[in-house]
Amino acid sequence: MTTVQSLSTARRPRARTVLFTTLAWALAALFLLPYVEMLITAGRPADQLRNNSYLPTGFDWSSFTKVWTDTTLGQNLQVTLTVAGGSTLLVLLVALPAAYYTARVRFRGRKAFLLLVLVTQMFQPTALQVGLYREFYTMDLLDTPIVLVLANAAFNLAFAIWILSAYIGSIPMELEEAAMIDGNSRIGALFRVTLPLALPGVVTAVIFTFISTWNEFIMGLTLTNSPDRQPLTVGINNMIGAYSVQWNYVFAASLVAIVPVVVLFAVIERHVVSGLTAGSVK
Repeated sequence: MTTVQSLSTARRPRARTVLFTTLAWALAALFLLPYVEMLITAGRPADQLRNNSYLPTGFDWSSFTKVWTDTTLGQNLQVTLTVAGGSTLLVLLVALPAAYYTARVRFRGRKAFLLLVLVTQMFQPTALQVGLYREFYTMDLLDTPIVLVLANAAFNLAFAIWILSAYIGSIPMELEEAAMIDGNSRIGALFRVTLPLALPGVVTAVIFTFISTWNEFIMGLTLTNSPDRQPLTVGINNMIGAYSVQWNYVFAASLVAIVPVVVLFAVIERHVVSGLTAGSVK
């Protein structure tokens, strides 16, 4: 009888567990509430946008289709995909060799180099806009996707080098030496041994660079002028006029902009957690 009671008691959730679970769900609902409001506003009929009721009397989901034809959302989305993909690729091509070299070679000035990389991460993009604008104006690159690729890659490079350097440094050098004994060159050992093991760190650098570039606003607003050549964040801001705001279009476009990032992060979330904890335990 005592054994049955103890098993029954063990199966019951503790009051603390129930409390924390309830608080967690309540907190999640609190964070999701603005997105629910965005969805409701995007579905409001145009004549009910100024009503103070939480729910409209009916829903009109045509804003999700009209926003593609009545605005430059399609072109803005294409620009954002191009810039985010190009910036991520450029950061990866530059950060991987730099991180590998700093993790494997104890060269003179290594600490100074890493400190310099860290210092560049402290610069605010807003404070550098005037200099960047003048530089890209001289190079005749303004109002092009290339200017946004270069600017975003520059501001995300430092984080990528740091996270990749920490992850590669946590991989034993003996694995590469064993691969080189088997006939691989250093580059071959890098691609066949180190990079597969460092995949969580690479994925972390990729996802953070992609999301940072996807959500960037200030550089897109400053370095581009044509509405169809501006990124998605600036395109959504352009829907807010001086005398009127089409809130149903604004929220519909905002939800469209959120979906790709949420899906991407959900797919590779476990790799991001693993990459962020790289080097924490020796």
